[in-house]
Amino acid sequence: MKITVVCGNGLGTSLMMEMSIKTILKDLGIEANVDHVDLGSAKGTQSDIFVGTADIAEQLVAQDVNGKIVWLNNMIDKTAMKERISAALIELGAL
Repeated sequence: MKITVVCGNGLGTSLMMEMSIKTILKDLGIEANVDHVDLGSAKGTQSDIFVGTADIAEQLVAQDVNGKIVWLNNMIDKTAMKERISAALIELGAL
């Protein structure tokens, strides 16, 4: 399982979300490779799940990335993040 967190520049926002997602996965007992990239690199990245804020997720849809896209309305709302990551994992049969 590979999860890629995407933001505009691939630095601050995606790194913060990556750390939160790693904690969520640990709580769920799921092992996954979690990485972060900038929006421009996302299209060429192979991943099961792409995670981004709503504006980034819309652009991922437009790029037609190959993976499940998880939209976050608020990157610091860990409850919503856990719900959406869990739903994606269930959909992919990993949870």
